[in-house]
Amino acid sequence: MKITRRRFFGLLSGVAALVGLPAWTYSTKNYSGPLSDHFDGTQFFDPDGVPPKSLRQVLRWQFGPGRQRQAWPEWAASAYADTPPARVNGANVRLSFVGHASWLVQTSGLNILIDPMWSMRASPFAFAGPKRHNDPGISFDALPAIDIALVSHGHYDHLDLATLSDLSAKFSPRVITPLGNDLTMRSADDAIRAEAFDWHQPIELGSGVAVTLVPTRHWTARGLFDRNRALWASFVLETPAGKIYIVCDSGYGDGKHFRHVAQAHGPLRLAILPIGAYEPRWFMNIVHMNPAEAVQAHLDLRPSESIPMHFGTFQLTTEGIDEPIRALEAARARRDIPASRFKSIAFGESVRVPSARF
Repeated sequence: MKITRRRFFGLLSGVAALVGLPAWTYSTKNYSGPLSDHFDGTQFFDPDGVPPKSLRQVLRWQFGPGRQRQAWPEWAASAYADTPPARVNGANVRLSFVGHASWLVQTSGLNILIDPMWSMRASPFAFAGPKRHNDPGISFDALPAIDIALVSHGHYDHLDLATLSDLSAKFSPRVITPLGNDLTMRSADDAIRAEAFDWHQPIELGSGVAVTLVPTRHWTARGLFDRNRALWASFVLETPAGKIYIVCDSGYGDGKHFRHVAQAHGPLRLAILPIGAYEPRWFMNIVHMNPAEAVQAHLDLRPSESIPMHFGTFQLTTEGIDEPIRALEAARARRDIPASRFKSIAFGESVRVPSARF
C-alpha cells in the first residue's frame, strides 16, 4: 500500500481521535494526586478492564492484510436541525442530539452540553484527520445560554478544545470532567472553567440536578507520552424526570460496569449508549461496543428507554455509515426488544422525557 503524505497525516490524526496516538509535538501537564485503586501515581487504569492496544497492533490495524474500509458518502446531511428553547423549566427533560457523542440536555432551568464537539475535524490537525459528514444538529449560534458542559475524556472526538474555548468565550459554563483533563483544557485556554473529579464523585449542578462520574471500559491520551495520564468516565445525570446514564465511549467487556450502574444508580429513566466505531472487532472490542453489545448493556441496565449515539458523524473505523443502525435493529429484534425501548433519533432531533414515573 502506497503511503502518501496525506495518508500519513490522515492516519496519524485518525488514530489520535480514536485511540490517542497523535502529534509527536503534543505535551501537557500531568495529573498528580493520591494513589487509588485506579491510579498508580503516574497513570490511571481500569481494575476491571484491559490495557489499550500496543503501537504494533495499531499499525497492524491500519496497514495489515484484509483491511476493508467501507466508503462513506462525502456528506450525509440530516433532515433535522434543532432550535432549542432558551430554557426548559420544571421537572421535564428535553434532549437534543447534536451528533456523535454531543447532546444538549435541558431541565430545571439548566442547559447542559455533553462532550460538545462543533469542529469540522476530530483531530489535532486542521488539515487532516476524521472530518464531519454532517452538520451539528444545532448550529453553534442557535445554542441557548450554556450553564454546564460534561466532558468524558481526552480523545479528540470528545474533548474538543476549540469548541470549549468558543463556549467559554460566549457563555463561560462550568466544565465538569474526570481528573487530569482540566489540565489539558486550561493549558490551551485558561478561560475554560474546568473542574476535575474522580470516579464515583457526585457533583451538584443546581436546581435539583446532579451528576456522578462512573467507571467505563475505555482509556485516553492526546499525545505519544500521556497515555492514561488523565481519567475517563461516563455520567449518571440525576434529574427531576429520573436518572439518565450517558455512556460517551465504552467497550462492553464482561458487562460489569453496566451491572454496577444498574445496582448502584437504578432505576434508570434513560440510557444513552454508543453503538458505532466497532470494526474490526479484534482491535476495537476493548474500547467500543458493537450494536449487539449495546443491546446487552440495555438489558443489563434495565432503563425505561435507551437511545443510541456515537455513529454516523466521523468515520473512525471500517464499518459503513449506516451499519450501526441496521445492526442495532437486527440485534434488538433478536432479543425481542420493542423499537420504542431502544430507538434511534436523527442529528437535530429532540425528545422529551416526562417527569419521573417511579
